[in-house]
Amino acid sequence: MVSADVPYAEYRCSRNDPLKCDQPQKTLQEYKGAKFCLECGFPTPLATGQEIKGRKGTYQIKQCIGARGWGRLYRGVRLNDGQPILVKEYLLLGLNAETAQRRKDTFVRVAGLTPADGRIQDFRLLPMEEAIASNQGDRCHLISLIKEPPLPLRQYLSQRGAMTSIQVRDLLNQTLQTLQFLHSQKFRRPSGQMDKGITHGNLNLDSVLWTGSAASPSDPFYIYLSDLADWEFLFRPESAPPLPPALPAQDLIDLGQVAFDLWTGGTADPRQSILPDNDRPLKQFVQQLMGLEASFASAEEARQVLLQLPRQEENSGLTGHLEAQSKKPKSYLWWCLGAFLLCLMAGGLWYLLKPKPDSSDPFRAYNQLQYKTFKEVSGIEENESRYAREQEGTWSFVLKSRALNPSLGQVLQEPKPKTQFLDQAFNSEGLQADPKASAPIQAVRQEKMDFAISSLTEPLTDDLGTETIAYDGLLVFVPFTKETDSLPTLLKGQIRMEDLRRLYTGEIKNWRELGGSDRPVQLRVPLDLEAVRLFQKLVLKDDTQAIARFNLLVKRQATQETLTQNRDARNPGDANSIISFGIFSKVADQCGGYPLAIVGENGIAAQALVLKSNGAPITPTDNICDKISRLDGNLLRRKGYPLEYELNVVYPRDNRRLAGPQFADLLTKTQQGQCALGLVGLVPLQPVPDNCQDSLQ
Repeated sequence: MVSADVPYAEYRCSRNDPLKCDQPQKTLQEYKGAKFCLECGFPTPLATGQEIKGRKGTYQIKQCIGARGWGRLYRGVRLNDGQPILVKEYLLLGLNAETAQRRKDTFVRVAGLTPADGRIQDFRLLPMEEAIASNQGDRCHLISLIKEPPLPLRQYLSQRGAMTSIQVRDLLNQTLQTLQFLHSQKFRRPSGQMDKGITHGNLNLDSVLWTGSAASPSDPFYIYLSDLADWEFLFRPESAPPLPPALPAQDLIDLGQVAFDLWTGGTADPRQSILPDNDRPLKQFVQQLMGLEASFASAEEARQVLLQLPRQEENSGLTGHLEAQSKKPKSYLWWCLGAFLLCLMAGGLWYLLKPKPDSSDPFRAYNQLQYKTFKEVSGIEENESRYAREQEGTWSFVLKSRALNPSLGQVLQEPKPKTQFLDQAFNSEGLQADPKASAPIQAVRQEKMDFAISSLTEPLTDDLGTETIAYDGLLVFVPFTKETDSLPTLLKGQIRMEDLRRLYTGEIKNWRELGGSDRPVQLRVPLDLEAVRLFQKLVLKDDTQAIARFNLLVKRQATQETLTQNRDARNPGDANSIISFGIFSKVADQCGGYPLAIVGENGIAAQALVLKSNGAPITPTDNICDKISRLDGNLLRRKGYPLEYELNVVYPRDNRRLAGPQFADLLTKTQQGQCALGLVGLVPLQPVPDNCQDSLQ
């Protein structure tokens, strides 16, 4: 909700706003190294040239440019690569040491949001690079990698005056779209914590930002949101009255107030509903948004109503113009009208024919990654780090993949000069841990390793953070043969999750129960403990009784052995009765087994393999031995495959142990990292070109 607090009103500032007052800056100029304003005692700004050290780089202050909300703003530069930055500085004043430290810890943990699925998506929230809390002192800093700060709407109003109704509609549309995204999507905090549905809680003329051309009010503009209540209100004094919980409904009310102020120039009283009449549909909408009439149930509902509002052209200025023109000869009026229509037609034709950026480019996100190669990544410590991987797990397999030369394991051992990441396989032996728990994660908890690569089959405790680097999944496969009564054909190329569960718990023992031939089911499982654990979680739902029956029934053997047995069996009848599963990188690019589409609870069959030629899901009639298929990465990115999972870097939430987040940055923020993950059989966070490795040479 909008806060009525005046920042640091307890200081006797002559301007009644110490954050925006120029006296602290003057004190610093007159007395180099001064810490407090001579007039009121408020802390002075950071000096030009002062450095802030963070996890992702070292940042240098260039100029204090003002304040917004509860913090000062500075222009600066990241020293590692010269990248311009914007710094927002918060002050922890009047707090005891314990409270101040608690708020610092919270600030670093929560200040920043990224989509949990790892996709690079501009949802018009001011981009944040990292949150930094000083080990000593009372300052916290939020770093954004932008050259110029967008204009707060309060400044927009003072410089440009009220918006037109058309501009207000555009602003509402953009902001509601962002709120819809915030309120409904799953986000990852800097600590690794996942939150679904975030409330802004601090929407006002200062936290809603405008960026666009200053040439004309009719030019396109973009709206960004900043200063979420989660971290902005950490810096309110303890004496301030407690705030009610932030709710999505309040975000809508606050947005309505913002729109009201922009349309009226901030001079009207919303309780009297004084809004212009030149766009009555919009007037009624804003009143409803503010809660003066029946309120909206959600941002999505409000936006849909907004998009369906009839357009009522603003005619106040046009009317006066036409009245003046009516005094001139009618021929002149017709000439002006004709010229206007001609210009309109020419402008429309130019718009239709002008080259447009290809927004459909599937590799746009990949091409916009921050770095091209590992060597370009800044902020990576020059030392030796050790990380844990699952023995016989996904990461152990892809490190040795022959799809890359040198292998991924060799490249990652020393991705940058003097920076080494050494891997070690772990199982439950030698670890005093639950044998069902992930051995690599236990190795991190016991401080045997700096971080781990894991598929996260267990919930994490608060002392650990996580970052997704790629997607993977399990393929369930049966023998692939060209016989007309092959198992893939009889099953129509798919299997239901419930039937898969019944097969692996012994409820279904013969394939005829699922429409196949009269053959006993032969259950196989891989030796990979990670894959088995994932199957038990995703298919058996961690049911202890189901897992006990599963363990009694299955035969464990290496995935490659099962595939070879399928392909080389002399008795097709026996070979046609086997079912098994394995990770993508071991099963996708072979022809000993046909990967079945998985029918989830929604009744939709999801096939993870599609044809290279047209992107259509494979069918039992396709000869997969001809290397005609590939993984459908987009299916996994939109969470459409029931047996998918995330591959994560798991690291301690400890500023002294930063190897894990830095390793994740190498893989997720570089074209080289995402390309390599795709080539070894994983699904990168965004699509990568088939020839991506060639472009990195």
